[in-house]
Amino acid sequence: MRHYKKGRKLGTDASHTKAIKKSLVGALLANDRIKTSDVRAKEIRGDVDRVITWAKKGDVHSRRLAIAKVGDKEIVREVFEKVAQGLFKDRPGGYTRIMKLGPRKGDKALMVIMELVLEPMKAVAVPVEKPAKKAAATKKATKVAAVDEAVAEEVVEEAVEEAPVEEVEAAAEVVEAEVVEEVAAEEAPAEEAAK
Repeated sequence: MRHYKKGRKLGTDASHTKAIKKSLVGALLANDRIKTSDVRAKEIRGDVDRVITWAKKGDVHSRRLAIAKVGDKEIVREVFEKVAQGLFKDRPGGYTRIMKLGPRKGDKALMVIMELVLEPMKAVAVPVEKPAKKAAATKKATKVAAVDEAVAEEVVEEAVEEAPVEEVEAAAEVVEAEVVEEVAAEEAPAEEAAK
């Protein structure tokens, strides 16, 4: 049993798996893009993110941890310099991208291109909603459903003055539904008596 053995085996023993991961992380950080199998790319994704997070800290302890993870002082120095110049400054995580290529010809292993995401983050505009107006319009629609047709028309006219067009249309549909139900209820006994 593999108790306390975290991660994928990658078809090799523990020391070989560790060497593969160290080599792939170093290659990705040195070249910004590598071609590898899907399983290996997913396995090193966390290690690459961890090294870049250490580079954002920038202290000596983080540098030593990164050297232990990558195994090459020069690559770690380059990464720390790039991050100090502002690369990944606005990005809180997710420093890698995996793009699928398809199966490999020999053994049908799924191949991917793994690359560092070097584009700056774009600010997302979040629409500001005004819940107070929506709540008021919902209350008016409820009032419309509760009163008879004459009063409902007056409430709809008030809503037209205060609410946007969509809410007025919704209130009008509620009124129409109520009127249709009342007419159907009145006609049903008359039809039964005629039979």
